[in-house]
Amino acid sequence: MIRFSAAQRGITWRLMGVATAALLVASACSSSSASPSAGPITLNVLLMQQAAYSASDIQAMDAAFTKANPNITINPELVAYDSLHDKIVTAQVGGNGKYDVILMDTPWPAELVKANIVTDITSKIPANFTTGVFDSAWTAAKYNGKIYGVPWINDTKFFFYNTDMFSKAGITAAPKTWDEVEADAKLIQATGVKYPITASWKQAEAVICDWTQLSAAFGSSDFVDASGKALFNQGGGLAALTFMKKLLDEGLVDPASLSQTEDDVNTVMSAGQAAMALNWTYGLSVMNDATKSTVAGKIKVAPSPGEGSVTTSGVNGGMSLAITTTSKYPDQALQYALFMASEQSQEMDVANALPMWKASFDNPSVTKNNPDLFAAAKIEFAGLVARPVVPYYTKLSNALQDAIQQALLGNKTPQQALNDVASQLPSFQQ
Repeated sequence: MIRFSAAQRGITWRLMGVATAALLVASACSSSSASPSAGPITLNVLLMQQAAYSASDIQAMDAAFTKANPNITINPELVAYDSLHDKIVTAQVGGNGKYDVILMDTPWPAELVKANIVTDITSKIPANFTTGVFDSAWTAAKYNGKIYGVPWINDTKFFFYNTDMFSKAGITAAPKTWDEVEADAKLIQATGVKYPITASWKQAEAVICDWTQLSAAFGSSDFVDASGKALFNQGGGLAALTFMKKLLDEGLVDPASLSQTEDDVNTVMSAGQAAMALNWTYGLSVMNDATKSTVAGKIKVAPSPGEGSVTTSGVNGGMSLAITTTSKYPDQALQYALFMASEQSQEMDVANALPMWKASFDNPSVTKNNPDLFAAAKIEFAGLVARPVVPYYTKLSNALQDAIQQALLGNKTPQQALNDVASQLPSFQQ
């Protein structure tokens, strides 16, 4: 998701901060067997052009890293999230293996390890990373007890709401349950808002993330059990899809949501056309950007609602920087990954991405500009729910995306749609 460029003064400030971080990370890298190359080298890095760090953030970090390591040039390539997985596989399996560092999403470690795309770096992770980073951030980096990536992004979807629309409907606080969301939406609709809720329910990974978050709120935390049997077609998974369909049938969710991604949600909320939505961290700054939003300053954030005994839930949107098995410069690639993920680097700009470091959440200089966001994140980060880290995740996700779409369109009941995927699960596991 392309975002606005930083002002020159902001970039300069970031460069100063990252340069300081470079000195600290360099010592950690030396203990990780990272050694300087004999001559100038170039690291090819594949990242996403979407949530979390913006292109200008990455450009500033890369420039600072290069300044501290003049013999290393970074060649970044940013692609849309929906293209990232296939880009990795195409390039690294049967392709030219051009990338040294790739961005690995939460469910992908198993698949990329099995395909021999990413390198085991368990023995090379500095001790401060293992103790200082939120446990949830490691889901995107580990498989079978080994580490294959440096955690870089720790994210989840939060609840965003328009305070003006809430006030006009007589609502004084953010809903704490999904039943309250439904009730509040009806009150807001009565004031003249056609569709109070907007969502990213396009047949893509976006809808899987929303459904996972709702499934956890309704009591399910696993897609499959230890033996590989489907759990998503019962309990919270079924309840979540049934609830999503109900909101559509009641006219509370915009039908256009079935073709929307997270970017579209930001656009709708920024135009003042909806009162509430789930979205990633960066959505808050986009919706409140006075240069683009008609409701800037009126969008607030809260922990995602829960249901029953579940007080809140959050889908694990963590991502890690992995070193490829084809890299000619694995030590330098790891040095770069550790630099990008250092506490000092991540604390420079917290408007679009929250630090994955526990200490950052207790640092007033870091949290002062977004206290509500950090408060919500501290609650949600304590118990994020991950999509399954299994070798067949891509097949499972694609099938579930289609099933959820069929259910939301009314072509199948939620039960039948999920049962159909459950029946395919044995073939995915072969």
